[in-house]
Parts: sequence; structure tokens; C-alpha cells
Amino acid sequence: MPSWLSRSELLVGKEGIDQLQNAHVLVVGLGGVGSFAAEYICRSGVGEMTIVDGDVVDPTNRNRQLPALATNHGVSKADIMAERLISINPELKLHVVKEFLTPTKCKEILLTKFDYVMDCIDSVTPKLTLLSTAYEQNQRIVSSMGAGGKIDPTKIRITDLFDTYECLFAQYIRKRGKKLGIAKGIKAVFSIEPVMRDSLILTDGSNFKRSAYGTISYLPAAFGGVCASVVIRDLLEYPIEITKRPSNIKKKVKIKPKTEPNE
Repeated sequence: MPSWLSRSELLVGKEGIDQLQNAHVLVVGLGGVGSFAAEYICRSGVGEMTIVDGDVVDPTNRNRQLPALATNHGVSKADIMAERLISINPELKLHVVKEFLTPTKCKEILLTKFDYVMDCIDSVTPKLTLLSTAYEQNQRIVSSMGAGGKIDPTKIRITDLFDTYECLFAQYIRKRGKKLGIAKGIKAVFSIEPVMRDSLILTDGSNFKRSAYGTISYLPAAFGGVCASVVIRDLLEYPIEITKRPSNIKKKVKIKPKTEPNE
């Protein structure tokens, strides 16, 4: 066992470290949620990772995304994260895909049977492409829901995708995912905090995004941490507390936003 994992071994044992080192985890989306999730997965000792993101650093990323600095605007997020992950664990077997997720690329990537798929995409269409393809192939999936427009990390919960509530983004994923054949079986990380609706802005529609909510530095990172914890605990067969949808909350959110979030 590498010496840098000695503190982790105290917690999960040598057998646990061995399990993680033999695992292959896919992380799609290296923004505010995915960049931190990818680093947590790497630091946990997972031995093989595939990271996917076709975007470059933008000045607006610096308030919340791990790769974003004042010195690297325009640089590939995947390249930055690849260098960072290898610096953490030089023995990591790392595969880097510097492309946005088209249906064709998604099917190509998912020809590999991963031990876990982490969906950290913040746009509806590519997210549904990944979820529907991975679900059809019976891959284990954890999916991050909307981290924008929220500020309280203590409101983050884990449940099945179809039991999420108080999340407009999750509502669209449920509605459109059902039409694509997605049913129960995907773990979702979401927040029960009501979204700050006044923080919504419309965008130019690039990179599949027509709108976005305001964000704060720590909230996407907290989502990434919870997503990573789901992966690690499932790989180690540790129990995960699943939030139950309150019986008084209906499946659909009645209030309609100005536009579908991040479509």
C-alpha cells in the first residue's frame, strides 16, 4: 500500500484500500461539482479514473471551480485536472477525454464497464444522454442535481432520482428521463433548500446552457464531496442513508421557472 494512503487505511483497512485501488471510476463534468468530486475520488486511492470535459476555464468559473485560476483562462479543464490528479497520485491510471458529451461519444466511453459512473453535468441534454445510456447498460450511477441558487450545505441529501424534491433541475431530469426509459436505480445528490429564484440569469445558449443560477464557492464543492462519498461508500459496501420523500410533497413542482434550467 502506498504510504500516502496510510491515514485512509486506518479508517477503511487494507482490504478497503485494495478495493479502491482496483476500482475504475468515470467522472463526467469537471466544473464546480465534478472537479472537487474527481479530486476526492483520486485522494481516496481509486486506482483508475476516466475524466470527461470539453470546456475551458472562464473567468466566471473562479468563484467555485477547482481548476479555475486567474492565470489559466482558456485552458482545458480536463488538462488542468489531469495534471492535478497525477500530481496527487503518480501511479493513477488516468484516461482523459477533452470533449463535450455527444450521444456518440457517450456510447463510446460507456463501452467500458466502470465500477461507478459519476454524473456531474450541469446541463439537461448531455446529462440525460449520460444517464440514459449508463442506465441502459446497468452501470452504477450517482448524479448531481442542481447546486445553483442555494447556499446551505447542510440541506444536501441523497436519494433515488425519482424521489428528489425541492429541486427544479431534478424535476426536468425526472420528467424527460422517464421518457427515455430511466426508472428507479440512480442515486441522486440534491438539496432540499428552496432555490433562490431571483439569482437566475439567461445565457447565450453556448455549451447546452440557456440559463444559470447564481453560485457560491463552497456549495458545488459540498455536492462534489457528497457524490464522492456515495461512490466510495458503495464501493466499500458501507451503508448510505437514503432520504425519503415527505408524503405531503407532490412529485411535481407547481411553480414554473422563467426557462428550463441549463437546457
